[in-house]
Amino acid sequence: MDRRAALASIVGALGANIFAPLARAIAYQPNPVINTGAPEIIFTPAQRALVTALSERILPTSDTPGAIAAGVPEYIEHMLGDWAITDERATIFDGLAAIDARSMADYKKPAVKASAAQQDALLTLAMNGELPGGTPFFEAFRQLVITGYYTSEIGITQEREYLPVPGEYDGAYPYAKVKRIFSS
Repeated sequence: MDRRAALASIVGALGANIFAPLARAIAYQPNPVINTGAPEIIFTPAQRALVTALSERILPTSDTPGAIAAGVPEYIEHMLGDWAITDERATIFDGLAAIDARSMADYKKPAVKASAAQQDALLTLAMNGELPGGTPFFEAFRQLVITGYYTSEIGITQEREYLPVPGEYDGAYPYAKVKRIFSS
């Protein structure tokens, strides 16, 4: 069993709520021609700036780099450009438009120019379904941000303790020595 089949089985068995383009990418059997170069340009400059600001609000810089440093906005555009179908893109585009419209109504400025606290409030409204299409947008957007971050070099090597090949087994490894979650 290869990795794709195993992941598809796990997702199917657990009924995981996974963004559809990610599920299609896992389950796709033929060898498709995948754009490995620059992502297809699907966002306007204003949308790209909003995606950048909101992704940093979901995974902000702390003692480790945040979503922007990990290249999450580019990952989102790449996933939407290469894997998403029109309906899935519409979920993201409509959610961004709803957040921007609510920001204009509440704060009299575009969401990208809103303060961090105001952007958090807008994301909370989307998460709680208080914006048109907010809940589907928030779930898909958050999944893209998290997946983009933890599959980036920064997410793997700086947020987690990276072991490219698992080392020797030590059944008595003291928990006090564990500084981060291991990933491989």
